[in-house]
Formats: sequence, structure tokens, C-alpha cells
Amino acid sequence: MRTIKTIAALAITAGSVAMSPAFAQDKVKMGLFIASSAMPYFIAKERGYFAAENLDVEGIPLATHPLIVQGLVKGDLDTASNLLSLEGANINALRPNTLQYFSINCQNVKYQLEAYVVPASNTTIKTLADLKGKRIMSAPGPGNLFVAKGVLKAAGLDEKDYTMQEQQMSVHMGAIQSGQFDAAYTLEPIVSMMVAQGIGRKLEGGLIAKYMLGRPDACAVLAGGVMSVKFMQERPQVAERLARAWAKALNDGNNDPKARELLTKHMNTAAAVAPTVPLSYYNMVRNLKPAEIADFQNLVDQATAYGLVKSKIDVKTMLKTY
Repeated sequence: MRTIKTIAALAITAGSVAMSPAFAQDKVKMGLFIASSAMPYFIAKERGYFAAENLDVEGIPLATHPLIVQGLVKGDLDTASNLLSLEGANINALRPNTLQYFSINCQNVKYQLEAYVVPASNTTIKTLADLKGKRIMSAPGPGNLFVAKGVLKAAGLDEKDYTMQEQQMSVHMGAIQSGQFDAAYTLEPIVSMMVAQGIGRKLEGGLIAKYMLGRPDACAVLAGGVMSVKFMQERPQVAERLARAWAKALNDGNNDPKARELLTKHMNTAAAVAPTVPLSYYNMVRNLKPAEIADFQNLVDQATAYGLVKSKIDVKTMLKTY
């Protein structure tokens, strides 16, 4: 009888050990740059898509994209929600096979994320050409500075025609309201918040596609979801589960207007404004069209010619299909 009980106890113990991984959540650290392009993280977190894959994904806000790159290189981060594509291209040019994008955000005139904004009053600026001689601030980081200047170059302005200074996103509204700057290259939801509060007026949005890629409907790939190659190699099953959860979040971001309500909770956007905030169009890499990859390559090639990306790189080497 004792033997039977012992066997039964061992069976229960073995069963418990076998079952425990099903309940243990794998920890993943994800870098966040707080802009509307980070929305997939909040969707997946709030709607339980990570939890359904037994993942505990910790979002770590960082003020600039170079800090996100640093975290991925050092191993402090496993992944990032919306790393600037040009920063990703540059680190892969310098250190091949550092990270890969598993999702890509397309932004253009229809799916606006970036815009030039001017004060709502006391300004004569009506077009990008009117920014000649003006004090301009930009979203932070080398990549954002590059596209902010690239748009103006395509509009006919040289870098000597204006002054530009990068500023953290948190100060953009105050800096425009105070008159410290004449204009801002800034990102959603800050753009919509400035307009709604009467602080700023959108001069023009969807800039990169129109001016740097030459088509208003081009896929300007300025950000996307990335994983470090180290993470993908060492924890491949976790990476696959993360990608499955992410795909659900992207679908909601593209198709469910209620997803914008999370802007109120996580990005200090007024409830009345959140439904109107434009979002990028989100793609898993597996769904990218050849033309979208070509647009991505075009933008990276321009950054390479400028010197931001240190050497020629084929963007297909930066893409991971799940």
C-alpha cells in the first residue's frame, strides 16, 4: 500500500513539474520610444495577447533611439516596439547581424505620424519654404534630424537656411507655446494634441513619403518592431510567441478604432482627441509587398549617401519573417 502511495505521490510531483512551464511566463524586455508608433505594445499588453502566449513583456521607455540601440547591443533589451529604421540600419552596417525587424510601420499622407507644426497664431509661415531663416526643433536622435532636414531639402531649403535643434518629445508643446521655436518637426500624438489645444497648427504631414520618396502613398519606413539576433537565437520559441502576439496587436491597430483609446491612458492624450490621432499602417514582415521593401531601401540608401548609415546595406538582411 505504501508503495502504491509513493508511486502516486511521485506521479503527482512529476505532473506538477511537467505542468509548471505552462504557467510560468517568460520575461521579455522591450524598449519603447513614446510616440503613436509604440501603440502595438500597449495593445498587446492591455488586451492580453502577451499573456495568452505566456509572456511577461516589460516595456521600458527610453528618450532616444540611440539608447534603444545601446540596450539591444548590451543585452539589456531583447526587443523594441518602434525602433527608428535608420538607427537599425546603421547599427547593422557597423555590427552586422545585430538586430532584425519583424514588423514594419508604413507612414505617408494617409497614415500620418510625422508633421511640421507651427504656432497657432502670431506666425506668417504657410508653407515649408517659409521656414527659411526660422528656428526649428526636431524629434530627438540622428534619424529624426536626418528626415527633418531631408524633407526641407526636398522642399528647396539648404541646411544653412535655418537652424535646427533636437529636443525631447516631452518639451515640444511647451517650446512651441512659449515661442522658443518657430516650428517643430514632431510626431503623433503630440501633433494632434498641439492642434486640439490651440497651441499649434499643422503645416504639413506625411512628409517623408511625399518629399523624400516622391510619392504621397509611398511606404515611409521610419520605425518597426525589432528583436536582437542574440535573443532570437538563444530563445527562439519565446521570439516566435512574441511575434504571434504582436501580429494580433498590429491587426487591432490597423482595424479597430477603439485601440486609439489607449493613447489616453499611456500617452496623456485627451479622450476627445485620441479617436482622431493618425496611426501608421502596421505590417508583419511576412506581409510586406516588394514595393514597400523598395521604399524602405530607398530611404536607407538616402541615409547612407548622407553619412548617417555608415555603409551600404541591403534592408532584406534586416528583415525576419514569422
